[in-house]
Amino acid sequence: MNWYLTVLKKYAQFSGRSRRSEIWWFILFNIIVTIVLSIIDNVTGTTNASGYGILGTIYALAVLLPSIAVGVRRLHDTGKTGWWILIGLVPFVGWIVLIVFYCIDSEPGTNQYGPNPKGVG
Repeated sequence: MNWYLTVLKKYAQFSGRSRRSEIWWFILFNIIVTIVLSIIDNVTGTTNASGYGILGTIYALAVLLPSIAVGVRRLHDTGKTGWWILIGLVPFVGWIVLIVFYCIDSEPGTNQYGPNPKGVG
Protein backbone atom coordinates (compact mmCIF):
# COMPACT_ATOMS: atom_id res chain seq x y z
CA MET A 1 0.00 0.00 0.00
CA ASN A 2 2.93 2.31 0.74
CA TRP A 3 4.19 2.11 -2.87
CA TYR A 4 0.73 2.98 -4.18
CA LEU A 5 0.51 6.06 -1.97
CA THR A 6 4.05 7.09 -2.95
CA VAL A 7 3.03 7.11 -6.61
CA LEU A 8 -0.10 9.14 -5.85
CA LYS A 9 1.93 11.67 -3.82
CA LYS A 10 4.10 12.18 -6.92
CA TYR A 11 0.91 12.60 -8.98
CA ALA A 12 2.40 14.40 -12.00
CA GLN A 13 6.12 14.31 -11.23
CA PHE A 14 7.86 13.15 -14.39
CA SER A 15 11.38 13.93 -13.24
CA GLY A 16 13.49 11.64 -11.12
CA ARG A 17 13.67 7.88 -10.85
CA SER A 18 11.44 5.08 -9.51
CA ARG A 19 12.37 1.61 -8.35
CA ARG A 20 10.95 -1.58 -9.86
CA SER A 21 8.95 -2.32 -6.73
CA GLU A 22 7.24 1.06 -6.93
CA ILE A 23 5.80 0.50 -10.40
CA TRP A 24 4.96 -3.20 -9.96
CA TRP A 25 3.13 -2.69 -6.64
CA PHE A 26 1.27 0.22 -8.22
CA ILE A 27 0.25 -1.95 -11.19
CA LEU A 28 -0.83 -4.82 -8.91
CA PHE A 29 -2.93 -2.51 -6.73
CA ASN A 30 -4.52 -0.97 -9.85
CA ILE A 31 -5.46 -4.41 -11.15
CA ILE A 32 -7.05 -5.35 -7.81
CA VAL A 33 -9.00 -2.07 -7.57
CA THR A 34 -10.14 -2.39 -11.19
CA ILE A 35 -11.46 -5.92 -10.59
CA VAL A 36 -13.30 -4.83 -7.44
CA LEU A 37 -14.81 -1.79 -9.17
CA SER A 38 -15.82 -3.93 -12.13
CA ILE A 39 -17.66 -6.31 -9.81
CA ILE A 40 -19.38 -3.38 -8.08
CA ASP A 41 -20.34 -1.88 -11.46
CA ASN A 42 -21.82 -5.19 -12.60
CA VAL A 43 -23.74 -5.75 -9.36
CA THR A 44 -25.16 -2.23 -9.27
CA GLY A 45 -25.89 -2.19 -13.00
CA THR A 46 -23.81 0.90 -13.72
CA THR A 47 -22.27 -0.52 -16.88
CA ASN A 48 -23.10 0.77 -20.33
CA ALA A 49 -23.83 -1.27 -23.46
CA SER A 50 -20.14 -1.76 -24.23
CA GLY A 51 -19.49 -3.18 -20.75
CA TYR A 52 -17.58 -0.25 -19.26
CA GLY A 53 -18.62 0.70 -15.76
CA ILE A 54 -18.89 4.20 -14.40
CA LEU A 55 -16.76 3.57 -11.30
CA GLY A 56 -14.04 1.81 -13.27
CA THR A 57 -13.93 4.60 -15.83
CA ILE A 58 -13.67 7.28 -13.15
CA TYR A 59 -10.89 5.36 -11.41
CA ALA A 60 -9.00 4.83 -14.69
CA LEU A 61 -9.13 8.54 -15.44
CA ALA A 62 -8.03 9.38 -11.89
CA VAL A 63 -4.89 7.22 -12.07
CA LEU A 64 -4.01 7.89 -15.72
CA LEU A 65 -1.54 10.70 -15.02
CA PRO A 66 0.17 8.97 -12.06
CA SER A 67 0.48 5.80 -14.17
CA ILE A 68 2.23 7.66 -16.96
CA ALA A 69 4.43 9.53 -14.48
CA VAL A 70 5.62 6.41 -12.65
CA GLY A 71 6.29 4.73 -16.00
CA VAL A 72 8.43 7.66 -17.13
CA ARG A 73 10.32 7.70 -13.81
CA ARG A 74 10.92 3.95 -14.11
CA LEU A 75 12.33 4.43 -17.62
CA HIS A 76 14.57 7.17 -16.21
CA ASP A 77 15.82 4.70 -13.61
CA THR A 78 17.01 2.37 -16.37
CA GLY A 79 18.75 5.25 -18.15
CA LYS A 80 16.18 5.66 -20.91
CA THR A 81 14.29 8.77 -21.87
CA GLY A 82 10.66 9.00 -20.80
CA TRP A 83 9.58 9.25 -24.42
CA TRP A 84 10.02 5.47 -24.64
CA ILE A 85 6.64 5.21 -22.90
CA LEU A 86 5.04 6.04 -26.24
CA ILE A 87 6.10 2.63 -27.56
CA GLY A 88 3.23 1.31 -25.43
CA LEU A 89 0.89 2.70 -28.08
CA VAL A 90 2.07 -0.06 -30.42
CA PRO A 91 -0.20 -3.03 -29.65
CA PHE A 92 1.39 -6.14 -28.19
CA VAL A 93 5.02 -5.50 -29.26
CA GLY A 94 5.13 -2.12 -27.53
CA TRP A 95 3.68 -3.56 -24.34
CA ILE A 96 6.27 -6.33 -24.29
CA VAL A 97 9.08 -3.82 -24.79
CA LEU A 98 7.77 -1.70 -21.89
CA ILE A 99 7.48 -4.75 -19.63
CA VAL A 100 11.09 -5.65 -20.40
CA PHE A 101 12.21 -2.07 -19.70
CA TYR A 102 10.27 -2.05 -16.42
CA CYS A 103 11.98 -5.32 -15.39
CA ILE A 104 15.54 -4.13 -16.08
CA ASP A 105 17.58 -3.33 -12.98
CA SER A 106 18.36 0.26 -12.05
CA GLU A 107 21.30 2.01 -13.60
CA PRO A 108 23.94 2.08 -10.84
CA GLY A 109 24.87 5.40 -9.30
CA THR A 110 23.60 8.76 -10.38
CA ASN A 111 22.49 9.18 -13.98
CA GLN A 112 21.24 12.22 -15.90
CA TYR A 113 17.81 11.84 -14.27
CA GLY A 114 18.97 11.87 -10.66
CA PRO A 115 20.41 9.72 -7.89
CA ASN A 116 19.75 6.01 -7.64
CA PRO A 117 16.51 5.48 -5.64
CA LYS A 118 18.04 2.38 -4.05
CA GLY A 119 20.64 4.59 -2.42
CA VAL A 120 23.56 2.58 -3.76
CA GLY A 121 26.25 4.15 -5.85
